[in-house]
Amino acid sequence: MKKENVSDLITSLRARRDALGYSHEKLKQDSDSYNKLIIVVSLGAGLMESVKMRLGLNTAGWALAPILLNSAIAGISALMKFQNYPVRMEAITQASSVLNNCLQKARNHANDKEINPELMSDYNASLLACETSVYPSERKQFIILAHRNLLAILKKEKEYYDAIDKANRGISFSINSDESIENILDISEHPLKIKNKIMETVKEEGEFNNL
Repeated sequence: MKKENVSDLITSLRARRDALGYSHEKLKQDSDSYNKLIIVVSLGAGLMESVKMRLGLNTAGWALAPILLNSAIAGISALMKFQNYPVRMEAITQASSVLNNCLQKARNHANDKEINPELMSDYNASLLACETSVYPSERKQFIILAHRNLLAILKKEKEYYDAIDKANRGISFSINSDESIENILDISEHPLKIKNKIMETVKEEGEFNNL
């Protein structure tokens, strides 16, 4: 999509910055899951060793079990290292920094009627940083999430300011039950489950253009 003014750049940068945030969050969750699994298996292996020593269990099964658990720990650690989470997360962090710097410059020029060449150069650099830090298939999913999130924010902001305007003019208004804060911030369900539901919905709706 062609960018006609600085406002278009700001909108594009916000969406891509949030998409990188979603990507970094997903990598961190996966990395934490591996670490938690290693901790649980390690505790199981240590507990089994303690029980075996305390009860004097020397059968073949009890002797083999700790070896299997330790082998599982080594396998999980190797798989986690193969995923290269720290490097991938660092690349996203650096790309996010480039996007944030460009976004700050764009906001400083928000009142400009035209996009100056320097700002456009920084914008192109930020696009390159975004595109090279996340795989294309993942970028599609996360940018759709970012677009949906920004649209939801804009919708709620408009409702908020409309309500303030009505209150200042003395006009009565009410908030529908489906727009209550309890539904907006549903603490009964984990945010990761909500995000996964959104991603499943996105996949069902098909491809998303203008990536």
